[in-house]
Amino acid sequence: MKKKIIRVTTIPISLGGLLQGQSKFMNQYYEVIGVSADPEKLRLVGEQEGIRVVPIELTRKITPIKDLVALIKLWRVLKEEKPFIVHTHTPKAGTIGMMAARLARVPHRLHTIAGLPLVESTGLKRLLLNTVEKITYACATRVYPNSMGLKKIVLDHKFTKLSKLRVIGHGSSNGIDTSYFDPQLNDVSELAQLRNRLIISDDDFVFVFVGRIVGDKGINELIVAFRKIVEEYQNVQLLLVGNFERELDPLLPETEEFIRKSDKIKWVGWVDDVRPYFGISDCLTFPSYREGFPNVVMQAGAMGLYSIVSDINGCNEIIQERVNGMIVPPKDANALYVAMKYALEHKDELAKAKSTYRQLVQDRFQRAFIWEELLKEYRSLE
Repeated sequence: MKKKIIRVTTIPISLGGLLQGQSKFMNQYYEVIGVSADPEKLRLVGEQEGIRVVPIELTRKITPIKDLVALIKLWRVLKEEKPFIVHTHTPKAGTIGMMAARLARVPHRLHTIAGLPLVESTGLKRLLLNTVEKITYACATRVYPNSMGLKKIVLDHKFTKLSKLRVIGHGSSNGIDTSYFDPQLNDVSELAQLRNRLIISDDDFVFVFVGRIVGDKGINELIVAFRKIVEEYQNVQLLLVGNFERELDPLLPETEEFIRKSDKIKWVGWVDDVRPYFGISDCLTFPSYREGFPNVVMQAGAMGLYSIVSDINGCNEIIQERVNGMIVPPKDANALYVAMKYALEHKDELAKAKSTYRQLVQDRFQRAFIWEELLKEYRSLE
């Protein structure tokens, strides 16, 4: 009989998207059970991963009463299922999951950190988030920052002791499937149709951003930089792939207005397959304030794109300065503008090195490698 592992994420898209394929792989060796919010979406993830799922309402905001209810429900599930590992991802799932697992006396309580929202918080909110983070790590038996930079932040803040911390492989929560993110799979005629639909000419240099269209991703600074670019260059476009989150992290009004009115910006919303959008782009711009280990930067590299990223953990571990991209200070619109200008003025040179960008990702962040390294961790606990 297989031992049980319960994996908990706040929302199903983390379990089935950010960790895609990982539960299915682990289910060959253990009985994996997925726990998350939104029963219908979670059911679909369960079918995709071939695992049993249990819905429990978890919120991304601070909701004490709902959180207490979720804690009790998860504790009951753990008492019934008796897993030998509970492995949590995402902040709220980490706190609720680790507390419930400790109360249920689960022997191995693992939490992966893929980013710290508290880094951009201040005042009482920062104090609260710091306290919650410490509680999460205190309840965990092992903690996995998904980058070396994130590990340093955790230690600098004294959230937990060094002996609890481990980075899997070279970083990343799930690695990248470079057989899927392969520019050779894009159909040339379909890319031409996509360009036509978005009114992007063959002569246009296309910067692309993929992710949530929010302040914490550096979108305000990106728009300031791009406005300066379009004042100097004619054949340039900015492609935004992702959804706004106006309730959680709204953009500045002037930023959103420019996005809405400019014919140089194409916003396409959320898409299930980002590969064609990378396929019609020339350079990734990813000026995020904070990350764990950004999948988007690995995806762009695997698709042969030069990347301009902010100097934060994860990003600065994937990108090597002037080799496969450029690293700029976070929240610095002028530095971002200078980097974008460099990419534009060296576009022919950058285009010739697409295979180099891809190879750097293949060498260090293959998904199968990350899965095997995590499996070793699980087996070491048996």
